[in-house]
Amino acid sequence: MVRAAVLLLGLVAAIRAHVAPPTLNISLDEDPDVRWMPLLKVFDVEYLKKAGAEVIDSTVPKWVHHAVAPIVASLEKYIPQPYAGEIRGMASHFGGSLADVIILNFAYEISAFCTSIIAQDKNGHVYHGRNLDYPHPVLRNLTINVIFLKNGKVAYRGTSFAGYVGLWTGQSPKKFTVSGDQRGSERWWNWWKNLVSAFLLRRSPVSWLVRETLAEAEDFQDAVMRLSKIPIITGVYYIVGGVRAGEGVVITRDRKGPADIWPLDPVNGGWYRVETNFDHWLPPPAWDHRREAANKALNATGQDHINMETLYQVLSLYPVCNGITVYTTVMSAAAPEKYNTVVRLQGCTHPD
Repeated sequence: MVRAAVLLLGLVAAIRAHVAPPTLNISLDEDPDVRWMPLLKVFDVEYLKKAGAEVIDSTVPKWVHHAVAPIVASLEKYIPQPYAGEIRGMASHFGGSLADVIILNFAYEISAFCTSIIAQDKNGHVYHGRNLDYPHPVLRNLTINVIFLKNGKVAYRGTSFAGYVGLWTGQSPKKFTVSGDQRGSERWWNWWKNLVSAFLLRRSPVSWLVRETLAEAEDFQDAVMRLSKIPIITGVYYIVGGVRAGEGVVITRDRKGPADIWPLDPVNGGWYRVETNFDHWLPPPAWDHRREAANKALNATGQDHINMETLYQVLSLYPVCNGITVYTTVMSAAAPEKYNTVVRLQGCTHPD
């Protein structure tokens, strides 16, 4: 009881105002060029253009933006479907340049500082939660839940940003859940090298592989294989949860394959895994206390008491939730109707 009270006090001190993001239904049966039109029912076009420009300007130095725009536009022919059609459609319907919409999509491929947690309770139920942290406050106004429909039924769902075709957070109902965390620190000069090589070498952006896996993988094991082996443009952590006991893993990715596979191990006390933005077998930087705080809160909660609500509480504690936290998602593939995302309108501050 004392431990729970301490956890609750920390939660109350940490939480600031939060809201549910709007939900969009995107039909995969529609042509890629028009399937994102529902955005126009939720967002003002001029606001989307200004917000996108703000993200680009705060991520990409202006001279780099101007220098790479012609190159990026010429790469459009290398972008695979359906992403090429979706990006082209957004540029057309929202009145932006094709190069800028491509740049915007790749601006989201870096600076994703995150905390992801998978945990299994005593009954073998697997829960998956994540905080997505970006140093762009405007993204709180662009966060959306997206339900992707195929033949009128839910194929998969995720949480994303208006104008972005990739997914960092998603769920394939009754199959698996997945989140992606940036691995280490990518510099913009590496990022643009990655962008060019992505299409010339046919390597997938990390968030596109999440979406493709949600669309195509048959089950947890299939998802883990795809997320482990398919070449990607940069290192990342893929965190995957399944529907059965023991189905949970953190995949540490290099560009060409897995650097490490870290599964749940409840029999030996490993009933949860916490992944931030640094290799789990190494200590995090001295300034980053998210892993330590999450581990401490999970141990205080205990396997007997872990569930969607208590996992959300852990993700709400500072500094697991912090000043640049944009949204928090909790999900369980075995209970897909409980998928829940909240936008942290003001982030989270120290309880002092």
